[in-house]
Amino acid sequence: MMMWSNFFMQEEDRRRGAAGRRRGQQRAKLTPEREGKIKLALLLAAVGATLAVLAVGTEFWVELNTYKVNGSAICEAAHLGLWKMCTKRLWRADVPADRDTCGPAELPGEANCTYFKFFTTGRNAHIYQRTTKKEIHLAAAVIAVLGLVVMALGCLCIIMVLSKGAEFLLRVGAVCFGLSGLLLLVSVEVFRHSVQALLNRASSEPSPAPALAYEYSWSLSCGVAAGLVLILGGICFLLLALPPRSWGTLCPKQGQGGT
Repeated sequence: MMMWSNFFMQEEDRRRGAAGRRRGQQRAKLTPEREGKIKLALLLAAVGATLAVLAVGTEFWVELNTYKVNGSAICEAAHLGLWKMCTKRLWRADVPADRDTCGPAELPGEANCTYFKFFTTGRNAHIYQRTTKKEIHLAAAVIAVLGLVVMALGCLCIIMVLSKGAEFLLRVGAVCFGLSGLLLLVSVEVFRHSVQALLNRASSEPSPAPALAYEYSWSLSCGVAAGLVLILGGICFLLLALPPRSWGTLCPKQGQGGT
């Protein structure tokens, strides 16, 4: 009898302890001030996420412009991104008179857009008698997609912090946002190398390749801005993850300095 009574008493204590831990977890909620700071940092990260999606999903990373030809009423320009490229035939009357080259690519004209084949068949793309280097371009696209995936994980972590009070996920979210911003900046740099490789791989058959001028466009600017904003958001979440004792060390009160 004593053995059974001890067993039931231990079981009851275990249940009470588990219930107490559950109540403690339920009471562990964020203060309104801390929740407001986290939401403000999340808003900053949301701006970076919007810019990142806009950059990766559009094809205005770089513009390739041919030079104007005397006597011709049209000229050609192209723009490309991570996934596809578009060539355009523009009216010279629409091109600003102070430009020596055709463009900008946003002008209205007859457009022909195609997705890059090296994602499916592994073939390089050809534009103005120049050939892409698929390995570099593919690396830029993969790194950008990895950045978006890590960014989504960071958003999920911060949502769990706000909804469940799991503050330990603040550090994880900070690392995810910082890493996603870094990946986007690396993707931009790799894409720049792919553009240089494209311009250097010109073919002289059957006729010499036309001279081209290039300029980076607004999609690439969005990618750079997204990377910087996401890194800044990651730093904000990391600062919020510091314990109050660390804040006291970093920002001592003025009264303490005088004693």
